Amino acid sequence: MSSPILDLADSGNLQGCVLAYGHFSTIHAGHIRYLRHAAQQGQRLVVALIGDGPADQPAPYPFSQSERAEALSLLGIADALVLLQANELQEAIAALRPAELVLGTEYRDNPTVLASLNVLRELGGAVQFHAGGSQYAGVDLLNSSERELRQQRRVLFQATCHRQGLDQKQLLETIEALATSRLAVLGDTIVDQYTACEAIGMSAEAPVVVVRELDRRHFIGGAAVVAAHIRALGARCDLVSVVGVDPTADLVRDELKAQGIGNALTPDPSRPTTFKKRYVVDNQKLFRVSRVEDHNLASEIEDQVIQQLERLAPLVDGVVVSDFVYGVVTPRILQRLQQLAQDHKLLLFGDLQCSSQVGSVTRFQGFSLLCPNEREARLALQDKDSGLEQLSQQLLRSTGSERLVMKLGAEGFIAYDRNSAGETVNQPFPALSVNPLDVTGAGDSMLAVMATGLASGQAMMATAALACCMASIAVETMGNTPISGAALKSSVEEVLQP
Repeated sequence: MSSPILDLADSGNLQGCVLAYGHFSTIHAGHIRYLRHAAQQGQRLVVALIGDGPADQPAPYPFSQSERAEALSLLGIADALVLLQANELQEAIAALRPAELVLGTEYRDNPTVLASLNVLRELGGAVQFHAGGSQYAGVDLLNSSERELRQQRRVLFQATCHRQGLDQKQLLETIEALATSRLAVLGDTIVDQYTACEAIGMSAEAPVVVVRELDRRHFIGGAAVVAAHIRALGARCDLVSVVGVDPTADLVRDELKAQGIGNALTPDPSRPTTFKKRYVVDNQKLFRVSRVEDHNLASEIEDQVIQQLERLAPLVDGVVVSDFVYGVVTPRILQRLQQLAQDHKLLLFGDLQCSSQVGSVTRFQGFSLLCPNEREARLALQDKDSGLEQLSQQLLRSTGSERLVMKLGAEGFIAYDRNSAGETVNQPFPALSVNPLDVTGAGDSMLAVMATGLASGQAMMATAALACCMASIAVETMGNTPISGAALKSSVEEVLQP
């Protein structure tokens, strides 16, 4: 249900509310967390929306107040929206006499806001600063049906595309252009085995679940599946990685050959090919067993990896670094890659995953694009308190990255780009999938389409829209299956029906 939109002069019956305040230029997950927190502080939440300012001056925000109000209203979190002419918070406080004012932490040192707090205290109101908090799991299914959520997210995606001036025809043309690029992927190769089981019951000897193995299937994962996605989208791709001297490595080589991916693998007798085995009952994962060595490469193995990068650098448009922190992307290899990127004007795309490992995405300096999730960004910056916007801007500054995709799991992601004036702009995208079957590899599929799109000269936001559709396909299938350009086209046609 959408929120009613009122002028300040018509808001007299809202006195005693909880008041939120801001411009809400691009509404992302951090804003939603902030608004939901504010809504929990009292019976009625009113949002005072900053206006566009004088008509004879340049617009201060990329979207007009009416557009911002429409987007806020669609969320349905607030009981009412009140439109301000400019940023007259004092007048809003005087008219609404809120019991509590909830502000984002970015307003803590704002002189205009601080002056308004004196009026609030005189009226007996309280103030609270809240950054939106951290959240790594979704709770929407507790409050809405799957069908309702799917429709809501589709509407949000359509509104996002409209806001960015994107339509179905443009996105389909962007997919066609992906085949014009060539990329190399550097990182840890993983083989995932999914073992389907039947639950028999509990053991009589110990409190453990007993299952019967029914079937098994192998998938290439890690950097290898990023390369597989890129190739399936039509682009040329080579995989630069390290594998063991074992049958699992032979499986990887066979799969690369079958998919037409260039083999730049280096064998290392000192480490087995990373292998992860997942046991699944009725599409529910029970547990995972990993066979992995995560020590850094020996210098002679490093030399061979560097030789492969030097061979490919003149041939490719960019290099994708998919680092699972298992020791392949060493500081020396990364340093040489950055030098090659400068010499050959290569784009660098990076993702560092540290769900069960220790790593920091800040080691990727000066990249064209970084794709961390919120948890990885907070760990890298040692920051658990900042709001999402502050966190993202801090990561962009500390890494010198040109662009950023901040992944938010069930809340989608926020894409950050730079406009022609060099200013950072952002656009949130919703997660189109509501009840995913298998989230393993969703980030890999996003990284693949983002890198392929940018390497082929496509616009950031159009590529991000495709990444949104790509991730929704990836989580609907058990295991890491490469997603083709045809499948991506079908998804775009479905969610953006004329």
